[in-house]
Amino acid sequence: MKKKDTIFIAGHKGLVGSSVLSFLKRRGFKKIITVDRKKLDLRDYKKVEKFFRKKKIDFMVMAAAKAGGIIANSTNQMNFFLENIEIQNSLLKLALKKKIKRTIYLGTSCIYPKYSKTPIVEDSLLTGKLEKTNQCYAIAKIAGIKLSETLYEDHNIDIVCLMPTNVYGFNDNFDKINGHVIPAMISKFIEAKKNKSKFIKLLGTGKPIREFIYSDDLAEAVIKCLSVPSSKLRKKFKSKLPMINVGTGETISILKLSKLIAKFTNFQGKIIFDKNFPDGTYKKNLNSKNIFNLGWRPKTKLHEGLKKVIKTRFY
Repeated sequence: MKKKDTIFIAGHKGLVGSSVLSFLKRRGFKKIITVDRKKLDLRDYKKVEKFFRKKKIDFMVMAAAKAGGIIANSTNQMNFFLENIEIQNSLLKLALKKKIKRTIYLGTSCIYPKYSKTPIVEDSLLTGKLEKTNQCYAIAKIAGIKLSETLYEDHNIDIVCLMPTNVYGFNDNFDKINGHVIPAMISKFIEAKKNKSKFIKLLGTGKPIREFIYSDDLAEAVIKCLSVPSSKLRKKFKSKLPMINVGTGETISILKLSKLIAKFTNFQGKIIFDKNFPDGTYKKNLNSKNIFNLGWRPKTKLHEGLKKVIKTRFY
């Protein structure tokens, strides 16, 4: 990948896309294509094809997706399924139409079976039942992987599928209901502190173990995978579609996470977990040896990232 190459970032205003955009700009890339969702509905391939008809694309990052926390996922499964399927289909058909040099497909650790052995390896895909609370989102993402596989093997379209662990960052969705665990939790603690509450109520038991990655670290992994030579990937993955986990190797229970966020937001009250709400998969951390072997390593420890996010967004 060279500075003169044209890169299309789908979802440039989202958590991951905005980090990728910022990283590329800092690296001196100037030919970056972004388009607001109000101007182009990525779910509509005819509109996508028309928009890009006379535009050159060398590389594409598929960071556009409908995503959310456990409550948003479990109560809105149809839309999570349809929107992600439609966005993926449009963008992957665009990769085929434009013969894009390399496309980065961003998936999720939710694609793996609920009872996968941890740390989860990429070969765990489709070896068991999914976690029910986010199965429609997961199946949509799996469908994108399988379409990528077909394009890679049958049409010689260069695609790398990245499966990141739980992502967080300052440009996250901080909605207390629909956000992922870290931003939703931060918002709840900030509100509780503001209201001088004596306690805060969180969902589930607090026992699940999770792994988190700072969005800027994931952006660096994306850029790394955009620039790795095809010959190296083909040799490493034996000419099969490169599907690569992106995790940190650092795990934490939801209970300990809540205590960290309480500390960084200076909330002094009691933390209560409501066991009437689902926990989701008990343990979900990834084996990331493949991305490590390509020369990428995370730079941000969880406690450092949490401090950055809370300070940037709220203080």
